[in-house]
Amino acid sequence: MSASRDFLVEIGTEELPPKSLLSLSAAFAEGVAKGLKDAGVAYKSLEAFATPRRLAVRVRKLIEKQPDRPLEKRGPPVKAAFDVNGAPTQAAVAFARGCGVDVSALEKIETPKGEWLVFRGTETGARAVDLLPAIVTAALEALPIARRMRWGAGEALFVRPVHWVLMLWGKDIVDTEILGQKAGDVTYGHRFMAPKALKVSSPASYVTTLLKRGKVMADVNARRDSIRAGVTAAAARLDGIAVIDDALLDEVTGLVEWPVPLAGRFDPQFLELPAEVLIATMQEHQRYFPVRDAQGKLMPRFITVANIESRDPSQVIAGNERVVRPRLTDAAFFYRTDRQHPLEAQVDALKRVTFQTQLGSQHDKSERVRALAKSITAAIGGDPALADRAAALSKCDLLTHMVGEFPELQGLMGRYYAQHDHEPAEVAEALREQYLPRFAGDALPATRTGMALSIADKLDTIAGIYATGQKPTGTRDPFGLRRAALGLLRTSIERGLDLDLQQLISQAVAAARADMARVALEQGKPLAAIDTEKLAVEVYDYVLERLRAYYVEGTADITVAVEAFDAVLATRPTSALDFDARLRALVQFLQLPDAASLAAANKRIANILKKVAEPVGETVNESQLIDPAEQVLAEQVVAIAREVEPMFAARDYAPALQQLAALRKAVDDFFDSVMVNADDPVLRANRLALLHRMRGLFLRVADLSRLPG
Repeated sequence: MSASRDFLVEIGTEELPPKSLLSLSAAFAEGVAKGLKDAGVAYKSLEAFATPRRLAVRVRKLIEKQPDRPLEKRGPPVKAAFDVNGAPTQAAVAFARGCGVDVSALEKIETPKGEWLVFRGTETGARAVDLLPAIVTAALEALPIARRMRWGAGEALFVRPVHWVLMLWGKDIVDTEILGQKAGDVTYGHRFMAPKALKVSSPASYVTTLLKRGKVMADVNARRDSIRAGVTAAAARLDGIAVIDDALLDEVTGLVEWPVPLAGRFDPQFLELPAEVLIATMQEHQRYFPVRDAQGKLMPRFITVANIESRDPSQVIAGNERVVRPRLTDAAFFYRTDRQHPLEAQVDALKRVTFQTQLGSQHDKSERVRALAKSITAAIGGDPALADRAAALSKCDLLTHMVGEFPELQGLMGRYYAQHDHEPAEVAEALREQYLPRFAGDALPATRTGMALSIADKLDTIAGIYATGQKPTGTRDPFGLRRAALGLLRTSIERGLDLDLQQLISQAVAAARADMARVALEQGKPLAAIDTEKLAVEVYDYVLERLRAYYVEGTADITVAVEAFDAVLATRPTSALDFDARLRALVQFLQLPDAASLAAANKRIANILKKVAEPVGETVNESQLIDPAEQVLAEQVVAIAREVEPMFAARDYAPALQQLAALRKAVDDFFDSVMVNADDPVLRANRLALLHRMRGLFLRVADLSRLPG
């Protein structure tokens, strides 16, 4: 086994962005791991460490040098390497000299293009310690940093000013300079509790040195767990339960090096505010963890996580209590002020708020959503009047003081204000539900009005942004179209809503283009003509393609192979609910013993029909069926078609496919004994029509030719 050492690199900085700390740490570790892999330098394990003032990576048992590798270099052609007397030419001599050998040490290889000189030798592996500076530098340069800064008189660029670099190869310092800092064996502890330089004797002692002497918990996972446990325990001492949001927990983990949870209180009078407002105020502005009682009601308490062990914790608590009061006072003022006017009073003001420069205002969007919501409501058995009212008010809370301060409360504040205005309960609830689901696994709208408004809003956004030409790419989706598409699909499928997506998308595209034309006219700019039907098809394809992640990646409650998904996608169902029914039936069908054979037959039929130049009909002339095998197949196709057509109409696809599975023997016999491409054009056309008709039955569910077989 090759000799190995531990390796440690730490980049010491000013306070890093807390919301980015975990992603920066993970990216740094991934970059170092990639560099080592690319260099062929093996190791046992790799660990990442991160605090507000450092990013670090420790590699255990990193081999000391790259393995030697066989080397082969091709030189000049043999005919150019030797003269007519067999003496080496200058080309051969120069090539040999470049390889560090005599011409006699070179070998010859035969290739399709002739004989060539070749040098075969061994490339000695480089020392790992010599490779590490470049690997670390490349990892740092690849970090996901939106904007890098330069500090002092130096030229180095990083997310924050760098004050020290620690780089140890075993117990030895790596002789290099990173980001303008000479590497050493010194780190620094807590800014206030242990600010002096700390010598790290070896990579193995790094975490312990910082923990014992530096008052720093370098292990980000241990620090997060410590914060969670401390906040939970502090709330329990209050007979409460801490509200621990994962995103806030990560942010607080990125803010402190030595977490000390402390419990504070606020004036109970603020409990008159909606709980979500109090939680948003404490979480967003103060990074506090709210506390609920055993019944789930918010308590006038909070848990803050200090970054220092104070000799007088009560002073730290009092300071936090002083700070939170004006925040809550502002929230109470916003809430009172917003309720002085009904939501409806904001409708005209939406005309002055731009949704998107080419699509017009938020009022324009609301009007488009109103029309879509009516169509959806009619299809799902909702109340059109409620849907129209909810859509008209849907964006009004964006202009309230509260949502202006806490954008994440959009929809939720609309519900509270609508309730205050005595709007119908379902209208108020729909204002919140329009934004559901917000993320994977989130709750779906529960009311019919909420479902209609949610789907309409998402469809309008997708169609509108596509109409402006700002389609999402592999890396950019600024309008969240992927999330919107998957959200409306989940709502349709999981709530059992049979919606004609093609018709709704066409309606949404037409409305978006109409508003674009009006806006362009107002701005004195011509609007380029486009094929709206083609655009609607493109939007439809985009929306349905989002189902791939839903089914194939396991979000749904069934396991689906990629080929099965593609087989259904190829048939372009008009509704997501129909897509789901077909796919579930196909998954069942594929368990049948006849499935593979029928899939292979469909593939064969598809290939045959693809090569036919003239149009192929489905009308079969029985008098032209001369082979017993084709006669049997035709009889069975007619009989089974009569049975499955009502099933297709009822979308009862599973039993329909089971009936079609009975065609297997007839299909096999047909291909065994019948020449499809007969010389007689009449026989050939009739047989093609028979295959086309049979394949058409399967296409009512899925394109089985897309399946392996």
